[in-house]
Amino acid sequence: MSNELVTQLDASAIEQVLISGDLSKLTSLQRVQYYKSVCESVGLNPLTKPFDYISLNNKLTLYAKKDATDQLRSLKGVSIDDVDLTETGEHYIVKVKGHDSSDRSDVEIGVVSKKDMQGNLGNAQMKAVTKAKRRLTLSLCGLGWLDEMEVETIPGAKPVMVEPETGDIIDTIEEFAEEVGAVIEPKAMSLESAKAVKSSDGSLYGDASDEELAGKMIGIGKALRKKELDPEHKDELLFKRDAILTIQKSRLQSQE
Repeated sequence: MSNELVTQLDASAIEQVLISGDLSKLTSLQRVQYYKSVCESVGLNPLTKPFDYISLNNKLTLYAKKDATDQLRSLKGVSIDDVDLTETGEHYIVKVKGHDSSDRSDVEIGVVSKKDMQGNLGNAQMKAVTKAKRRLTLSLCGLGWLDEMEVETIPGAKPVMVEPETGDIIDTIEEFAEEVGAVIEPKAMSLESAKAVKSSDGSLYGDASDEELAGKMIGIGKALRKKELDPEHKDELLFKRDAILTIQKSRLQSQE
């Protein structure tokens, strides 16, 4: 942690972050500074948003995204030496061996359900390989962060929306839905209709990644918070919100 950051955090906040890892105890500005400091300490570019936030055991913490592990593999010279895929009745298990530029070696595994990826066995196998490689990268780099592919399998872990520029905690998707007067269960909408909804750039919601959908939800949340909102525009925003929730629900069910 940089000296500049330390001087701007009070003693209680420092204790909460360094001992308990609870970033919710920081102010919005301090969260932005902490995020940038963490990136700088391991050589990552904060502009690529290599980390995101989750609420785990009632603590706000960071987890590593694909950009983080991709950059770390390049920075630390992580190479994969061997990949071994086995399967059980319900899961694919991948064990990977690798080393870094200092010749430090390690072994990690990735486990994925065969029901994952909407039951596409080929894609489930590739996901297991990717998961193992990411876990190996973080382990070789001596970092204790969770990878985003692990987060989705942890009971009780909730993605938290944090505005990158300001550090403001927007809230979890569940709290967002309650705030705008809706339950998590979206209004009746077919999955096909939800996937066909278009963004302002013409891209389909069905083609968006989970991260991209979360970003769209942030934008919708900001728009719905405006005091003066045209009723027609509000209906359009709520429709798009329901489309996102429909797609997210379908993806979660496919992983069960």
